Amino acid sequence: MAMGPLITAAVVLAGINVVLLLPLVGVWARNYATFRTGLVAGLLAFAVAMLAENAMAVYFFFSMQSFYAGDPHVQEAVLVLRSLQFVAIVGLSYTTLR
Repeated sequence: MAMGPLITAAVVLAGINVVLLLPLVGVWARNYATFRTGLVAGLLAFAVAMLAENAMAVYFFFSMQSFYAGDPHVQEAVLVLRSLQFVAIVGLSYTTLR
C-alpha cells in the first residue's frame, strides 16, 4: 500500500528532525563533558529521547505503512504533531548553534 501525501510529509519531517537533532546531541554532549551541569544533562537527555523517537517513527512509518494509511484523520494528526516537533527543534537548533 502506497503512502498518501500527508503521511509522506510526516515521514519527511521526522527525517529532518533526526538530521537537526544530531548536531544538538553533539553540542550538548560536548557541553556536558565541559560543564557537567544538570541543565545541560537535561538538554542532552531531551535531544537523545527526541532523536530516538523520531528515528523509531521513520522506521515504523516504513515497516507499518498500513497502520498509518487507513485513516486520513490519523495522518493529519501525525503530520500536525511532526510539524510541531519540527518547529520546536528548529527553535532549539537556532538558539543552540548560533
